[in-house]
Amino acid sequence: MESGLSEIGSTKMFDGFNKRYKHYSETLGCSMTFSVYFPPSASSSRRSPVLYWLSGLTCTDENFIIKSGAQRAASTRGIALVVPDTSPRGLNIEGESDSYDFGVGAGFYLNATQEKWKNWRMYDYIVKELPKLLSDNFTQLDTTRASISGHSMGGHGALTIYLKNLDKYKSVSAFAPIANPINCQWGQKAFTNYLGDNKAAWEEYDATCLISKFNNLSATILIDQGENDQFFPDQLLPNKFEEACKKVNAPLLLRLHPGYDHSYYFIATFIEDHITHHSQALKL
Repeated sequence: MESGLSEIGSTKMFDGFNKRYKHYSETLGCSMTFSVYFPPSASSSRRSPVLYWLSGLTCTDENFIIKSGAQRAASTRGIALVVPDTSPRGLNIEGESDSYDFGVGAGFYLNATQEKWKNWRMYDYIVKELPKLLSDNFTQLDTTRASISGHSMGGHGALTIYLKNLDKYKSVSAFAPIANPINCQWGQKAFTNYLGDNKAAWEEYDATCLISKFNNLSATILIDQGENDQFFPDQLLPNKFEEACKKVNAPLLLRLHPGYDHSYYFIATFIEDHITHHSQALKL
C-alpha cells in the first residue's frame, strides 16, 4: 500500500468488507478518510467496477456506509462502493464550522477560487486524486469502469461531475439533489463564498446550467425525490433540471415518491434501484 494510506477499520457485511482508510491529500492539504465496500467477488483476477457515492451536507464518509444498506445489492452485483468525505477537515480556517451549510461538511464538490477557501478543492479530489489513489493501491478495483451517485449536496456533486466528465463515468443517479444551486439559498451562499461573485463560474457547478450544453447524452439520468422532503420546494428544484433536460432531449427518469422525506430512510428504500441502474451501465 502506498505510503501514507492506512486502513483504519474493517467490517464484514454480506460476505464482503466495509473498509475505511486515511491518507494525506495533496489536493486538499489535509488528512482525509474514505470508505470502500469490497464485494465478495472482488479480486485481482476479477476486478470490481466502482460506484462513487457523494454524501450531503453535514455528512462524512460513514453515513452512507452505515445507513443506506447498499451493500446488499452491491454484494450480489459485484460492485465496489467508494464513499469519500464531504470536505477538508482539520484546517481550522476561521468560520469553517460556523454553519452547517458551509465550510466543514459542506464542500459542494467544487474547486474554490477564493483565497481563504483555497483548500476546498473537492472536485479535483473526487475526479483526479481519489481515483488515482484507488488505482495505485487496490488491484481488485477497476477504476476505468466507474459510475457516480449521491444525495442532496452530493447529488449536486454527482450530476455536475458526471456532466463535466462523460468520459470517466458510465452513469449517474441522485437522491434529492440540489439540482439548480444558483437559484437556491444553499447554493448561493456556498458559491458566493467559494467562487466569488462571478456568476459564470457558478454555472460551471450547476447541473441545470450544464445540461443545457448537451444534445448527445445517451445514458439515462436517474433521480429520486421524496414529495415530503422539507427542502424539495425551495432548495432542490428538480423541476428546473427536468425542464432543462427536456429542452435538449436529455434522457431523465425523475421519480417523485409520495410520503418520503430527505432522510436515509428514503435512500435505503430505493438504493437497490440505483445499484441496478449502475450495474446495467457498467455491463455487469
